[in-house]
Amino acid sequence: MFESVGSLVSSPWIYALVALSVLLDVFLPMLPSGVLVITAATAAAAGTAAGTGAATGQVPQNVPDILMLILCAATASVLGDLVAYRLAWRGGPRLDRAIARSRRLTRAQERLGAALASGGGPLVVLARFAPAGRSVVSLVAGAAHRRARDFLPWSALAGLSWAGYSVALGYFGAQWLGATWLATAVSLAALFGAGAGAAYLMRRQPRAGEAS
Repeated sequence: MFESVGSLVSSPWIYALVALSVLLDVFLPMLPSGVLVITAATAAAAGTAAGTGAATGQVPQNVPDILMLILCAATASVLGDLVAYRLAWRGGPRLDRAIARSRRLTRAQERLGAALASGGGPLVVLARFAPAGRSVVSLVAGAAHRRARDFLPWSALAGLSWAGYSVALGYFGAQWLGATWLATAVSLAALFGAGAGAAYLMRRQPRAGEAS
């Protein structure tokens, strides 16, 4: 499996590629950042298994480090959220009109505003797993001029949760199923399943002013 991508995942540039992909997917949700994180974690598991089975019992140095992957992906996630938040904060009337024209963004603005005001920041964490949810939440929080101290701590928790979950899927999937395409496919299915579940739960969130 890894002969075709081995030169990529065994290079230190994998961290930069993961960071760039995660940073930009707040603006381009179609970027395969989750796929990249899982593939790198799967390669790390394969390298660990190979090192454990070797005579020296040492982990090869040319495989990604799990903790570095989590830290890299989580940090890039928070930075991307912050960039989107600040751009939306300064977006002015044009962005406000764009949000008003979108039923989805308007609903998100209502729900997020109510959630943050009532200490319901877990919605930010939930949105990180939903397709394009991170983009909507970051832009809406900035456009609504929500305080950074209300938004960023939850963004940090969201980024760390998503990064830890994605890396764990790739790593333990390879540990249990072997470093095969099947392990990667199962891990990706679990990631997309979490995204679908998060999107469903977000749709069920009550709007501001609705009875709970």
